[in-house]
Parts: sequence; C-alpha cells; structure tokens
Amino acid sequence: MTHTMTAITIEGGKGPASALKPTTVDRPTPGPGEILVKVHAAGLNWPDIGQRMGSYPVPAGASPYMGLEVAGVVVEAAGRWKAGDRVCALLTGGGYAEYVAVDARQVLPVPDHMDLMQAAGLPETVFTVWANVFEDGRLKAGETLLTHGANSGIGATAIQMGKAAGARVIATARSAEKARQALALGADVVVDTSVEDFAEVVAREGGCDVVCETVGGETLVKALGVMKPGGRIAIISLLGGDTAQMPLRPLMSKRLQITGSTLRSRSTEEKVRLTAEIERHAWSWAHEGKLTPRIDRVFPLAEAAAAQAYFEARTHSGKVMLLCD
Repeated sequence: MTHTMTAITIEGGKGPASALKPTTVDRPTPGPGEILVKVHAAGLNWPDIGQRMGSYPVPAGASPYMGLEVAGVVVEAAGRWKAGDRVCALLTGGGYAEYVAVDARQVLPVPDHMDLMQAAGLPETVFTVWANVFEDGRLKAGETLLTHGANSGIGATAIQMGKAAGARVIATARSAEKARQALALGADVVVDTSVEDFAEVVAREGGCDVVCETVGGETLVKALGVMKPGGRIAIISLLGGDTAQMPLRPLMSKRLQITGSTLRSRSTEEKVRLTAEIERHAWSWAHEGKLTPRIDRVFPLAEAAAAQAYFEARTHSGKVMLLCD
C-alpha cells in the first residue's frame, strides 16, 4: 500500500463541475479510534455540490475533499472492526478518494446480500431520514408520511424506511415514469406533480402526519394546509427556495411542529449516537432487503466532474455513484 492516493480536488478552491480534477495526494493516516478504509464506491449528495461552489464550508478538522458516504474494505483496524471487514460509513468529508480514515464508531457492517456499490448509497440518506423523519418527526406505524422527490436518494430512502416502519407513504414525483418507479419502491400513493397538485391529492387521502420536506418555499406552505392535527414537518433541504411566506394560524390551530437540521455540521459524538441508534433500530431493514438504494448511474472516480454535472441536471432517478477502485 503506497503512501499516496488519488482524490478529487477543486481547482481554484471553488467553481463549476469542470473544476473537479483527479489529483495525487497523501493517503490519510488514521488517528486514535479511526479505521482506514479502501474505498470501493462513494455516493454523490447535494452538500458535495455546495462545497464545490463554496456555499457549504468544510467543518473544522474535516477532510478537504468532498464525499459524505462510502463503502469499502477495512485495511487498518480499530474498535470492533478487523482488516477485511466490508463496511459503509458516514463521513464528514473525504469520500471522493481511494482511501478514507473515519471514526470506527461511525461505521456500519455491509449486509451479506448487498454489494459495496449499493452499500455506499445508504449512509447519508439513512442517517438523514432517521434523524429528521424518525427522531425529530417521530413517525410511527399507522401514520401517514408525505415525502417529496420520490426518486431522489432521500425520497427513495424515506419511502422504504417509512414502509418498513409500518407507515402509509404518499410521495411526489415529477413525471409519470418517476411516479411508476416510486410505486415500485413501495409508496402507497404517488403524485405526478407535472399533472396534479400534491396538496389536493394529499387532502383527498386524508392528510398527513409527517412531511419529509426537501423542497421548501411554496411547497412547504402548501403542506401546512394538509397536515393532520399534531403533524410534524421535518425540513431536510431547500432545493425549491429558502424563503417562504406562510400563514401561522394552522401552526396554532393544528398544533403543528416544524423542525430543520443539517447532518454534516453535527459533532462526532452526535454522529456516533446516530450510528448506534440506526444499527439498533433500522439497520435490520437493510439486512432484510427492505432498504436498498436504487443506483441510477456509476462514474469512475476520475470522471467526478461529469458525475456532478449529471447530478446537477436533476434528470437522475436514484443514486449517482463514483467507483473509486
């Protein structure tokens, strides 16, 4: 094993997708309590785009390279892990590379039936949905979950985790084909927003208890009108706008709660806590085949620029991945 590796850097520090370049850099050295993983695959996520554009700063002490989720094989062990273990991990950064060092407590075992490419597409979305929909949103069996962007990584994961938990799931998609794909994932009702108003459909279906909000803006405002009493809206991202003018009376009359969070900025100890909770309560769904990412397209690590350009076009249906070895 050499002391160098290939990682994707951002020429000029920020810029368009074309600024991404494969670069020879020093291989990371694991610190106390960390493992070194030979990365097989890394998933793309919107925070990667924000980091490249300079709008999502790297937390202090984190790797300067993009990439928040990977799967691979342990080559230097620590904690419960041994060399050769197949693992997937939530990262604070560094996934767009051939090797990554990560706290051993932020790592999960890859289910026996799952390949490493699939496993690399799970950590960021599973952790995000668990923290927001299940912890903050307190989704329970028998309740109705509304999730937007059914074919995004978050949307597809929310559908599968909601159904595994015994909830009824209403999802939105932006075409008839994407709606069919969301139904195949297990959603009970899918709204094709190119021809239907999601709020009208949700109202006809009796409203919702929890919203996995990934759009923001006017979409968030419309959701207020179809919430059941005691409903919870968990804001995960704001792809449709970060401002909204909303009526406050429904918040009071229906006793609604709106929460929001980001994952990357959370402390190591908080991520360790989330890892333990997910392994205790939700990781069995992955082992049982109830939680499997849909892979839309795989790019070689050296083609990260093309991968991000494809991702930003928003034509994908499922996870966009990098093959790193």
